[in-house]
Amino acid sequence: MRLTNFTDFAFRLLMYAAVHEDRLITIEETSEVYDISRAHLMKVTNSLTKAGYLKAVRGRSGGLMLAKPPRKIRLGDVMRATEPDFALVECFSSGNACIITRCCRLRGVLREGLDAFNAVLDKYTLADLMLRPKDFGIQPAA
Repeated sequence: MRLTNFTDFAFRLLMYAAVHEDRLITIEETSEVYDISRAHLMKVTNSLTKAGYLKAVRGRSGGLMLAKPPRKIRLGDVMRATEPDFALVECFSSGNACIITRCCRLRGVLREGLDAFNAVLDKYTLADLMLRPKDFGIQPAA
């Protein structure tokens, strides 16, 4: 299974906002930090704002901030909000035309794997991903 770039960028944007929770961040600075297209990051931002993970502050000195504390943002929820589907194989989709679906055992095995993947992401929150100055080798001022 592979997550889309959209979900990857969503995680990165939320991580960046979490690290800078003391101030507003902008799409421009985030796109520069991660070398992501500004236009693509705007789509991600809109999605995360609609889903209630980010809050947008309008105006000249506006920007973005987390809409809830990092410990309240489960990674599994973010993934489910940003991934278009989890149809790992044809039989997972609504247009399934596979001729062996009724007798195939692969579907159950893949469903179990997908459920395990979701369960692991549901155990972690954005707070678990937050980088701190010490992670960069920066020592606090004495």
